[in-house]
Amino acid sequence: MNATLKKSDFVLTPYMKSNNLLATYQILITLVPYGCLWFLAVTAAHISVWLLPPILILMSLLSVRSFSLMHDCGHYSLFSSKKVNRCVGFCLGVINAIPQYPWSRDHAYHHKTNGDWERYRGVADFLSTTEFAKLNAKDRQVYQFIRQPIMAIPGGFFYLAIAPRMALVLGVYDLFRDLISDRPQQPGLSLAAKLDTHSSKYWQSKTEFWDLLLNNICVISSWILMSNLLGAGLFLSIYSVVLTLSAVVFIWVFFVQHIFEGSYAHQTADWDYLQGAVEGSSYLELPTILKWFTADIGYHNIHHLSERIPNYHLQACHLHNLHLLSNVKTLRLGDMLDCAKYILWDADTQQLVSIESFLQDERQARIVAAPVPAIANFR
Repeated sequence: MNATLKKSDFVLTPYMKSNNLLATYQILITLVPYGCLWFLAVTAAHISVWLLPPILILMSLLSVRSFSLMHDCGHYSLFSSKKVNRCVGFCLGVINAIPQYPWSRDHAYHHKTNGDWERYRGVADFLSTTEFAKLNAKDRQVYQFIRQPIMAIPGGFFYLAIAPRMALVLGVYDLFRDLISDRPQQPGLSLAAKLDTHSSKYWQSKTEFWDLLLNNICVISSWILMSNLLGAGLFLSIYSVVLTLSAVVFIWVFFVQHIFEGSYAHQTADWDYLQGAVEGSSYLELPTILKWFTADIGYHNIHHLSERIPNYHLQACHLHNLHLLSNVKTLRLGDMLDCAKYILWDADTQQLVSIESFLQDERQARIVAAPVPAIANFR
């Protein structure tokens, strides 16, 4: 990146203004078709299951779009009001079965550390080459296997359908265990008072706990209600497919936005936020229809330059600043699978590398380090 380039060189401020009318329109043209497609899917299922695939694909894509809009709400950029963003974001989180507030807090940390691979290890907690070198052969195979592209299918379902439920159950268990252990020293200790001081790995504040709890109540209640209305088998089948497919899409979109050849992958020392945004975030060039379903999140370099720019201004901001974005990595659909091999961080070269290239370097190092056999001296 040009060493003299500064954030002030980019024209960002005019694009940060939220448009409530446009945001409302975006919500309506996402959720109304999504609801109609649910009705259509149930009707089609009673006629022939072969009618379902195109409907389920459209439902999944609308679910992806609702997740992207929830993401904007988490940055308080979709609407001008923080309260409206919280309320709408919570509802979109229920649709996607994920607690929006805790997710947004974790996502904000990603924004603060993007490109600093000592503090943030990507979408799948990648290892450094040094850490990988210490693994035995079996653990290396496991590490590589669970980061294969196909694993986004079970991983996506777990991420949305199961993980938030587990977080609540395990978190509440820890809370009550601590409450019981503290009662002998503090006989009058109440649950509310304990919640104020309780340190949990499942939530970082009381506000996050309540968001997690209310999300689970709404999500599980909707599962029960829809199962009673449609039949558990039909509802859970459609719901599981839609949830899984949408999770696969947004996991992969997020993956390639930061995991690619040449991505900025620096140590904490001398890490640069601007360089992380420009060279550690890609521009994912998608067909127009997929840009709409992903709410233009492919302009990820602009999003990292300023997360307060709502999705409906990202393209215009990208075009306005195009002359400053020559170092941004442009990816297309055909490039996405190739990004899957960059799952190790080389702290020495400060870049992402593949396991294959690491093993090749490891073998070469062994050859160089191997002792040279003595040559017998014959007369």
